[in-house]
Amino acid sequence: MASWRNRDTRAAYLFILPWLVGFALLTAGPMIASFVLSFTNYDGIGPTRNVGFDNYRQLFDDPSVATSMMNTLVFTALRVPLSMALALALAMLLLRVTRGSGFFRTVFYLPVMTPSVAVGILFLLLFNGNVGVINRALEFVGITGPSWTTDGSWVKPGLVLTTLWALGGTVVIYLAALKNVPQELYEAAELDGAGRWSSFVNVTLPQISGALFFTLIVNTIASLQTFTEAYTAFYGTANTQTYSSDAALFYVVYLFQQAFQFMHMGYASALSWLLFLVILVITLVQARLSKRFVYYEGDAR
Repeated sequence: MASWRNRDTRAAYLFILPWLVGFALLTAGPMIASFVLSFTNYDGIGPTRNVGFDNYRQLFDDPSVATSMMNTLVFTALRVPLSMALALALAMLLLRVTRGSGFFRTVFYLPVMTPSVAVGILFLLLFNGNVGVINRALEFVGITGPSWTTDGSWVKPGLVLTTLWALGGTVVIYLAALKNVPQELYEAAELDGAGRWSSFVNVTLPQISGALFFTLIVNTIASLQTFTEAYTAFYGTANTQTYSSDAALFYVVYLFQQAFQFMHMGYASALSWLLFLVILVITLVQARLSKRFVYYEGDAR
């Protein structure tokens, strides 16, 4: 029996060896290297020069750090709840579809495969203040649309609406969770006189709270690392001066500029570790609060 266990253990390690090698070379190694570089002045070409904690002290003196972080937090606060609510509504609609449900699931998920660069270009086409499709549609109903790409108050809401294009992954997760809710719970609630809204609040939400918590964590982390759409729309074109760059200066965009535009690799590494700590703190807070709201089957509470 011991020999079988040893052979199974060796086989298990062989199966996970590619992941371990990839993690060491592509994740753990670069993280360690960036941590070391965060204490240096390095331009990517010449030798490194140790500067101690100067890069971290500069984070507190650089106004662009606060601006980009605030833009990112506002974007996250707008996008995450809206995307989760819309995805849940679409999943509940799909749950009622009996014929052709596979087709509709595919249709909702296909935008996830759209390259983020294309989504950034789509933003400029849809939300152009003069000839954009969105403002043309608003004019048709007698509403004057805002200047989505030049008015700082509307840049982030416009980007949020654009990123909602690719919420199919969240829809699929919610649909799977909804299908696992026991029907007898709805029947019991109906016998107790509960209406649709009461059943939704007291049966549906608690039963899918695990999926809601998972997507909350994943969407929050993804939103805090937003880069491609904003960079493509506001920094990847030849006429960037036309746009409100400060409103679209997200944290990872600023990090990218410091690393690959100004070649401040050491400072960019410090920026990346600050973002890591922010994501870690937010995730820990969400995990702590989840103990009050997330229900797991078999939970004794």
